Amino acid sequence: MSTNLKLFHETCLSCSKLTTNAYSSSFSLGIQVLDKKFHEAIYAIYGFVRFADEIVDTFHEHDKKRLLEEFKAATHQAIEDKISLNPILNSFQWAVNKYQIENELINAFLKSMEMDLVKKDYDQAGYKEYIYGSAEVVGLMCLRVFTEGDNSLYQSLKEPACSLGSAFQKVNFLRDLKADYEGMGRTYFPGISFHNLNKEDLETKGKEIFSEEKKAEIEKDIEEDFAYALTGILNLPKGSRFGVYLAYKLYLRLFKKIKNTAASDILRRRIRISGAGKCLILMQCIGKV
Repeated sequence: MSTNLKLFHETCLSCSKLTTNAYSSSFSLGIQVLDKKFHEAIYAIYGFVRFADEIVDTFHEHDKKRLLEEFKAATHQAIEDKISLNPILNSFQWAVNKYQIENELINAFLKSMEMDLVKKDYDQAGYKEYIYGSAEVVGLMCLRVFTEGDNSLYQSLKEPACSLGSAFQKVNFLRDLKADYEGMGRTYFPGISFHNLNKEDLETKGKEIFSEEKKAEIEKDIEEDFAYALTGILNLPKGSRFGVYLAYKLYLRLFKKIKNTAASDILRRRIRISGAGKCLILMQCIGKV
């Protein structure tokens, strides 16, 4: 590889790292404690999924459908050509080609992004499909990186990795219940729909739809995901185990805060973990795995 081409790829990877650090302090912290050999690929994956998510969640004044179609086409072209002038896609194609990430995972992810353009609520089948595409496959992409071509190890850890992605996404749905509806008119949990409720009604009538019983039912499902995910984390290769465990503990702490928050309060405010709280969790994780 020529010096200038190497510089181009390094610059693109820097863009993916910048994107990750700008958008997610939790994942950035988790990546930093991975073995350095994994950093660039995980930044590349996060940058890709973040940009796709921005199209469907943020670009309200633009033609989202067209932008997503162009992004999808450019993604596959970048993977085929093994280069792209879009720095995020160039980083992603490098990771895909280096670690042999399957097209099925990429297509499932992009399909879930397409679902965000048209669906406002979900039945059980649609909910499972959306979570698989939006979260579980992202975990599987990362698992391809962590297992470094060892397909037997990948297959043995595949289901727990899906459970971890599922747990993370469901926690996100709970945390963002208010913002997702007010900002985009979406509710993801089956049996919960706030259609025709304005912002004032969401905090009053909304608690009849998102009841304590419904919240507890969702939390039980998430607890099962977390428990199964841990069995896989403990069997990850050493270079990735601590970083994934830290992400698991950060989300588990967020989940516990949500569990201890009344359903009506979740419809009023977004639950967070402070920067100091995240640092404390990091300290507590040292030596645990």
